[in-house]
Order: sequence, then C-alpha cells, then structure tokens
Amino acid sequence: MQQPATFEMVNWKKRFFTIWSGQAISMLGSRLVGFAFVWYLTSSTGSATVLAIGSLMSLLPDVIISPISGALVDRWNRKTVLIVSDVLTALVTLALAGLFAFTEVRLWQIYSVMFLRSAFGTFQWTAMLTSTSLMVPKTQLARVSGMNQTLAGLLGILAPPLGAFLLGILPMDGILLVDVATAVLAILPLFFYHLPQPELEPSAKDEQGNYKKNLWQDMIEGFQFIHTLPGLFFIIITAMLINFILSPAFSLLPLLVTEYFKKGVLDLGLAQSVFSIGFVIGGLALSIWGGFKNRLVTSMTSLLLMGLGVFSLGIIPSNGFYVAIAALALVGFANPLTNGPLMAAMQARVEPQKQGRVFSIINAGASLVTPIGLAIAGPLSDAVGVHIWFLAGGVVCILAAVSNLLNKQVTNLGKLPEETQAQTNAVNS
Repeated sequence: MQQPATFEMVNWKKRFFTIWSGQAISMLGSRLVGFAFVWYLTSSTGSATVLAIGSLMSLLPDVIISPISGALVDRWNRKTVLIVSDVLTALVTLALAGLFAFTEVRLWQIYSVMFLRSAFGTFQWTAMLTSTSLMVPKTQLARVSGMNQTLAGLLGILAPPLGAFLLGILPMDGILLVDVATAVLAILPLFFYHLPQPELEPSAKDEQGNYKKNLWQDMIEGFQFIHTLPGLFFIIITAMLINFILSPAFSLLPLLVTEYFKKGVLDLGLAQSVFSIGFVIGGLALSIWGGFKNRLVTSMTSLLLMGLGVFSLGIIPSNGFYVAIAALALVGFANPLTNGPLMAAMQARVEPQKQGRVFSIINAGASLVTPIGLAIAGPLSDAVGVHIWFLAGGVVCILAAVSNLLNKQVTNLGKLPEETQAQTNAVNS
C-alpha cells in the first residue's frame, strides 16, 4: 500500500516533530518517575523481592494488555488515544503524589500505579507508532526510528543523574508532579495538529459506515495478517529468544562487574554509561545514514555485531575489564541499528488499518518469555556462573542473524512493498 504524495506528506516535518517533541518530554518525565520508584523501593525496603515485583508490574501490561490495546487503537481515533492515555497517566500519578504528600503510602498503591502507568503506556506507544507511519514518508521511517533510538539512549544517560539530583531537592510527590507537568506538555501540541487516521476497510464497516467487527475478530485478524508474512514469524521467534536470554544477562551485569571483574560502583556506572553512549551513537548513525536499502539486512547485520559483543563479555578474562567496556560499547552501538530498521520495515509493510493489532501482538510475543528468563536467571547463575547468559546470548544472536540473513522470507520484509511487488511481477511476466 503506497502512501499518497499529499501536501501533508510532502510537508510532514513541522507537524511530526512538534508532536514527537511533546512525547519525548513526556518520556523524560516517565523515566524520572521510574528512577524515583526504584530509589524509593530500594531505600525504604532494601528487598530484592520488592524490586522484582515492581519490575513485574511494569512488564505485565506488555504481555496481557498489548494485544487488546492494539485492536482498540486500530478502531479508535489515534489522536484521542494519545490524549486520553496521557491524561489518565497524569491523573493516576497525581493521585499517588497526593498520597505521598498527605498520608503513608503502601506498597500495593505503588504497584497499582506502576501497573496502570504501564497499561496506559501500551495504548500511547501503539497510537504514536501507528500514527508515525501515516505522518512520515516511508523513505524516512528508518531515519525516524534512528531518532527514536537516539532519544531512548539519551534518556538512559540523562534520567538517572537528573533523577538523583531532583530527589536531592524534591520529595517523592514533587518528582511525581514533574511527570504530570511533562504529560501536559505532551498533550498540548495534539490540540493544534491533525493526526491522520487510516481508512477503515470496506469489510469492517456496516451500511452506516460504523465499525461492525468485535474485538475478538480484530485480534484474530492481527494474527492472520502476521501469518500472511511468513518472514515475520521468524522475526518474532528471534525476538522471543533474544529477550529470553539478553534481558536476564543485562540484569546480571552488576554481578559481572563486581564479582567477576572485581570492580566497584564507579566502574559499574562507567559500564552502563558506555553502553548508553554507544546506543546514542548507533541511533545517530541510523538517523543520518538510514541503513542499507534493505532494512532487514541492516537489522540482521547489526544483530550479528551485537551477538559478537555479547559473546565477548562471556569469554573475556577477569583482568580484561576495559576490553569488556569496549564490548559493551559495541553492543550499545548495534542495538538501535538492529531495532530501528526492523521497526521501520514493519511500519512500511503493515497496512495502517492493521498496525495497532500487528505491532501490539509482536510486542506481546517478544515480551512473553522475559519474565520466565528473569525468574530462572538468579538460581541458574548461582549454580553455573553469570557467564552462561552472555555466552548463550551471544550464540543465539549470531545464529539468529545468520539464519535470518539466509532466509529470503525474512530479507524480503526489508524491502518496500512496491519493490517486492515489482519483483513478483517480473518473475510472473
């Protein structure tokens, strides 16, 4: 489905970047609150179990709510979804700020707010992602994905020290109010710009033009669409395997630094900072370069590089800490070059009417196994060592990258739909 060369599409930058900037400010507020929650739970309880439950509360909506939210975003007005999700996030955050200011806060209240914020975030993320593909020319989607990856890396660098500084001068309710303010700043541009809405498919409308399908039918259609793109199945399996192994691996990075390399907290900070700096550089490289013409070739080649970096972390001797730092920089650099082109390819490939459902199913599938990996990471690492996760993660990344590069069903996903159609026509003629 080719994007029309409308005036709005030709002059897309002002509208997109104004809305994008508001959402970026809101993301900063969310990162600050996330840091504040971790600090509060750590300082007030000192319990690893409490922290694990908090992480689970933030993760669960990705698994159990994403498929539903995607189907709803496809039938609802996406501008309204963005506004309402930001408003609801601000309201629950404001309520928790009131509890911190005037009463004693209980753990279940914090957990509830963490869950609700993440749940509203699934709607916000899906609506913004699907709107992007209608606001940005397909040829520019990879660069925009690079910008998003750069933003994520910058927030990873800025949020912790800024959060620590604010916690030094503000109480918890003050930090929460900062996030409320950033949500307001995200909402304001939406009142001044039109967000394009995909046309409903004829089969989805009744005689009056109203949406006639039920939610279950929408979700089934999302799964069916994924089935029509065979290569996408391999991508989802790849994402599941990588999340299963790499999420635990990098959650254990503090143990790798302190127990294996025998380094302190400053060195751990250095390791995390170098990873984030590599991430930012990779995102900037993608936003400027745009990647190879075939986006999946860019993604899988970068995944191969990331696998080499992760594998290196598992074999570097204990006196090679600074070699490990270089490996972390490589992993950080390759991360946005893996994820950005992949997301751009999906935005170009999936019909706008189905993007909410398809993207949320992919996200839910990729996140499904992460809690399992996190649950077994601790006991297994205690038994066989932290290295097993990095070695396994490196091997999985390398094998997945090579097998996907050799799979034409996967690499065809990286071409623009019109290119694939032209090839098909040439073969059939």
